[in-house]
Amino acid sequence: MNENGKIVTALLAGLAAGAVLGLLFAPEKGSETRDKIQDSLADLGEAIKERAEEQLDQLQDLKEKLVSVVKSKVSKAESIIDDEIEEHA
Repeated sequence: MNENGKIVTALLAGLAAGAVLGLLFAPEKGSETRDKIQDSLADLGEAIKERAEEQLDQLQDLKEKLVSVVKSKVSKAESIIDDEIEEHA
């Protein structure tokens, strides 16, 4: 995970922890507090899901670039080998 990913993950975890603690110490009815905690956790879950999807997209892009580079290098090597074979035949 890159530095930006770590920072975003830490930020999301901090926000969730702060929201939960704030709700726990708020002078509201227990049912209202539980509803707010549930909503906060659902929001956190969505944020984590979105971040994971972004990371998967980035990994897919990286994979495609790497495959392209490797194919290009293999093709170039094959061409060089074919040229050497023809030259020495």
